[in-house]
Amino acid sequence: MKYILVTGGVISGVGKGVIASSFGTILKSCGIHVTSIKIDPYLNIDAGTFSPYEHGEVYVLDDGGEVDLDLGNYERFLDVILHKDNNITTGKIYENVIRKERKGDYLGKTVQVVPHITDAIQEWVEKIANRPVTDDGKIPEVCIIELGGTIGDIEGMPFVEAFRQFQFKVKKDNFCVAHVSLVPSPKSTGEAKTKPTQSSVRELRGLGLSPDLIICRSEKPIGDSVKEKISNFCHVGPEQVITIHDLSSIYRVPLLMVDQGVIHYLNDRLKLNIPIPLPLGFMSTWQNLANRVDHLRDPVHIALVGKYTKLEDAYASVTKSLQHAAIKVGFKLVVEFIDAMSLEEQAKTADPVAYHEAWKTLCSTNGVIVPGGFGERGINGKMEAVTWCREHNIPFLGICLGLQAAVMEFSKNVLKLDDVNSMEFAPDCKNPVVIDMPEHNKGDMGGTMRLGKRATRFVTDKSVLRQLYGNVELIEERHRHRYEVNPKYVSDLEAAGLKFVGRDEDNIRMEIVELEGHDYFVATQFHPEYTSRPMTPSPPFLGLILASVKKLKSYLAKGCRLSPSLLLSDDSDEGSLEYFANGLNKELVVPGGV
Repeated sequence: MKYILVTGGVISGVGKGVIASSFGTILKSCGIHVTSIKIDPYLNIDAGTFSPYEHGEVYVLDDGGEVDLDLGNYERFLDVILHKDNNITTGKIYENVIRKERKGDYLGKTVQVVPHITDAIQEWVEKIANRPVTDDGKIPEVCIIELGGTIGDIEGMPFVEAFRQFQFKVKKDNFCVAHVSLVPSPKSTGEAKTKPTQSSVRELRGLGLSPDLIICRSEKPIGDSVKEKISNFCHVGPEQVITIHDLSSIYRVPLLMVDQGVIHYLNDRLKLNIPIPLPLGFMSTWQNLANRVDHLRDPVHIALVGKYTKLEDAYASVTKSLQHAAIKVGFKLVVEFIDAMSLEEQAKTADPVAYHEAWKTLCSTNGVIVPGGFGERGINGKMEAVTWCREHNIPFLGICLGLQAAVMEFSKNVLKLDDVNSMEFAPDCKNPVVIDMPEHNKGDMGGTMRLGKRATRFVTDKSVLRQLYGNVELIEERHRHRYEVNPKYVSDLEAAGLKFVGRDEDNIRMEIVELEGHDYFVATQFHPEYTSRPMTPSPPFLGLILASVKKLKSYLAKGCRLSPSLLLSDDSDEGSLEYFANGLNKELVVPGGV
């Protein structure tokens, strides 16, 4: 097994997750089986109880693991299925060690950070690295490990020490360190500053790890003179300094890394036996994707009405899924984030400017999505957005709480029920159209919801979403919820036109709802965003984009196939048609620095 450890320096949030994912993408394109591990040095057992403002979205895996959003990057880039144990936290490690101590596994010894915690980290990494992540059951050949935070953080010290020991355990040819560091360019001088990187590398070496690759992140491209300076002062060869500036899309990152010789270096450093020269058309699929993103012309505006809109990472998988679908259809995605509270009636007096701007934005978009979430704040604004879409035939997609908001809105405004609410917000309301699931509400907040991959069965052929899924009878998607539609109200809702076309295998839980007579009014209790991939967009998101650009009916009529004529919007020019019809299958050359 080969290991690539990705560490960070200077500041967090410089893109270690994308860099780590790009390493995997490159190696997978070389025919190498890859797996990934994300280490988060916080004491939480998992990410399930985080506020999205604290750490971005909570990503859910097939096995129900609530993990860091970087695992979403890994799954999307590598198209693999990871497990909850692929996300290591300090809480998990300490819990494991303390449990062993309580059982007497340490035979009365004093349990310490070294060697017991560091040994536990190494054992965990080795065990997970050798777990298959694809259906063929093959053991990965390379494990990419991202260490969260920055070098020098006190929380990360046990992990750094563990890998200092680990490098000697697995031998030099099997262990490589890639250090991602910020190279800032102050506006006052416009000159790239290397001192922060030098200090970060010095600290990393002081802790016993020497970088094999230094990945320099910058806002603008940095010249060869800066690379040479980093090479000289950080004691690495010039070919070991990789520069990644801000690019037009994250899909360009692997291509830029390849352009700077990453494959040749890793092949030599880790003895990977990759055939050199690389075959003609290497990574052509990824090149085509990146090129296609850069050439999108016609915009599609989607309003995301949510609770955590001040931090875009709170809805990372949702926006990525929208992007995957927009790329597939050939449109440039523009996401308009709307704070749900700004749509509420009370905002008209409390903050009239925000109220009118929110409604102006909502009314000018092509489609609307109401994603999942928890808590009462903003729920009335989400229902206002649902009403707007329902009454004006605006394409709508609701996810999890978005489905519940759609059911509540319909019950209130169409069925005219009094005191309609969810038991999450009003346990004693007269008409609880959304109820809790007692078996998934055990008192503890973490890991007690209905989590992970579950089956949904379509109960009718008259379903837009069923067609988008390929007319299959059964689908499997990931869930994260502890409230659901009250079955007592289902017959009345369906009689009024709100059809529950997808249900769980026991025909008890409502999974998919569609509004009769609407161009695209769809909501799911599951989270389809977790299984969307750049090359294979999630069907509910694809349907939303197609409906938003007035192409859904044509797409369904053509048997769910995208033709060049379908990719053209009504006011597009012929150049777009030529590009999408003829340009996508050609090998693209990525020049240096692009």
